[in-house]
Amino acid sequence: MTTKLIAKVTSEGKLEIPTEILQQLQPLTEYEISITENEIKLTKTQKKLSLDELFQRIDEAEPDPNQPSLEEISEIVKEVRKELWGKS
Repeated sequence: MTTKLIAKVTSEGKLEIPTEILQQLQPLTEYEISITENEIKLTKTQKKLSLDELFQRIDEAEPDPNQPSLEEISEIVKEVRKELWGKS
């Protein structure tokens, strides 16, 4: 379903966006603006992480409380092998 709302450019050159749209936008989110003759389109940008940023996020993340131990992983692997190969 498409809803059409009206945005207005003020005499000061500012764009007034309807409240219904503003409520759906997240603060500090960036949008790419594409302009054609008949259309202006906002597309939410996808920020790409550098490898350093990814490693930094991993270092800052809390440990997974559900992380299985090496012994538990080993048992799971043994069970899967038994199921796949039918060996004891």
